[in-house]
Amino acid sequence: MARPQPNLICAHTEDTGRIFEVCAADAVFAVLYAGKPIKVRTHHPDLGYQGYKYGKSFFPEAGHAIRLARKLNEIHTTDAFTVGIMTVGRVLEPNEND
Repeated sequence: MARPQPNLICAHTEDTGRIFEVCAADAVFAVLYAGKPIKVRTHHPDLGYQGYKYGKSFFPEAGHAIRLARKLNEIHTTDAFTVGIMTVGRVLEPNEND
């Protein structure tokens, strides 16, 4: 079965020909630990590069968040990872000074 087309809010074509589209989302789904949002990072201490790579923990689709929460619960043998539905509360304007 094909995915339904998302509602397109706006689009912009860049000089390279790539089209940048903004689509509506029903909600943002976040992986939580003990009810609080988390960050996920990985690194390889045995390699020369010691930097961290940060993965996603917020998703526009519930399925990805659910899979990540299940995986984290499994590898850490807990049930503290859950999925929260984020709603708009406080809004930061991108042009405001900090």
